[in-house]
Amino acid sequence: MVSLAAAFCLITARTPNVVLIYADDLGYGDTSVYGATSVKTPNVDQLAKSGIQFTSGYCSSATCTPSRYSLLTGRYAFRQQGTGVLPGNAALIVPTDQITLPKVFQRAGYATGIVGKWHLGLGDSRDQDWNSPVTPGPRECGFDYSFIMAATGDRVPCVYLENQRVVGLTPDDPIQVSYAKPFPGEKTGVEEYDFLKMKPSDGHNQAVVNGIPRIGYMIGGKGALWKDEDRADVFVSKGVEFIEKNAAKPFFLYFATHDIHVPRVPHSRFVGKTKMGPRGDAIVEFDWQVGQILSALARLKLADNTLVILTSDNGPVIDDGYQDEAVERLGNHRAAGIYRGGKYSIFEGGTRVPMIVNWPGHVKPGTSSAMVSQVDFLASFASMTGLDLKAGDAPDSLDVLPSLLGQSTTGRTSVIEHAGTLAIRKGKWKYVQPSERAPYDVSTRTELGNSRNDQLFDLSTDPGERHNVAVLHPEVTARLRKELNEVVAGGTSR
Repeated sequence: MVSLAAAFCLITARTPNVVLIYADDLGYGDTSVYGATSVKTPNVDQLAKSGIQFTSGYCSSATCTPSRYSLLTGRYAFRQQGTGVLPGNAALIVPTDQITLPKVFQRAGYATGIVGKWHLGLGDSRDQDWNSPVTPGPRECGFDYSFIMAATGDRVPCVYLENQRVVGLTPDDPIQVSYAKPFPGEKTGVEEYDFLKMKPSDGHNQAVVNGIPRIGYMIGGKGALWKDEDRADVFVSKGVEFIEKNAAKPFFLYFATHDIHVPRVPHSRFVGKTKMGPRGDAIVEFDWQVGQILSALARLKLADNTLVILTSDNGPVIDDGYQDEAVERLGNHRAAGIYRGGKYSIFEGGTRVPMIVNWPGHVKPGTSSAMVSQVDFLASFASMTGLDLKAGDAPDSLDVLPSLLGQSTTGRTSVIEHAGTLAIRKGKWKYVQPSERAPYDVSTRTELGNSRNDQLFDLSTDPGERHNVAVLHPEVTARLRKELNEVVAGGTSR
């Protein structure tokens, strides 16, 4: 019997390139192919039309850092302390002595690169010297090339790092970063409020860069500071450059956009493209980035031998700390589609995200209800490249490659969802464990889904999770509670 890895050798001249386009805060309902009518996303739509559109694709957590951690390590982030949303000066949280997604590709002879948002920490402490190469970082995690922002657009330091060195930094203007207190003489968003080009709605009132207040304080590096409006162009140029330089050999590109995360400051080319204000315009800018990457693959005649995945790190958030009229101009747009909650929420809107897989000639176009999680990418691509994982590697990553390629509709039998508390979905049932956390986040206007009682939802008849039927189905509740506890206690689900 021919193995799946051997089958790949038969159907393609070489192992396919892999491009992972990872959006930030893009909700299940934020693109037109997933039902949006207030914004058009033709490039995402085309990718889906000629590929597989998943309706049960999951990130592992309802916030960015833990999802990115799980994506790279194949390990649920709740298993490791310190994997919550990180400040911009956090130390690296990815163990450098363990297998990661890019290391899987490296071992298969791929060139590996990351362009865009990192947000997994840099260095070995919070006392990084930003004026020298910062290590450990993406290189030690398996990336041959990196062009990144350290954290998020709303956190300092507001600079790019190429191969772990700040771009455009001069010795006479060194960078200093602090999340404890402002630097003497530095004006913050509080003092500069009347002059800001984007004002905060909650927090975000510390260092001011490019007329926008951020989280954290920094001084120096004036020649290295980014301009928010140009970020998409910068990332696209670096992503295309990586593809061009590695066109003659297999490559893995992790293209992690900043869009549509706050602060939403799209380039003037995209301003006014929707009636939803900066959030809607940022979706259009994201779609443009997708188009630019796909165009580069086509121009270089690489499209037919490149597997492209598009997905998001968590569900949507409308007001996330800035006065950008996202709430006021939302209209009838449903960022999470038919699902309840969003970013930060244990409801489906927090972790059920867009997921599209495209590989011309090898992936049959269509829609798939197979349940797959981003934590599975590591084991699935290890299978594709013929790498055998050791017993302790990627403990929560399952080989769902047949589902990703449209050869199976089964996928996972269960998936863990994480948002402060934990939930497990198995088939039509979803169980949410009790939590003492607040059920609602006032600052982001998000239903977090927390309850002091067991919650059980039948997603086949109640996808919006409106009716807790735990009391009506005590045997199902008990069974899923037990299975969730076993996964947590066992340290693995693979």
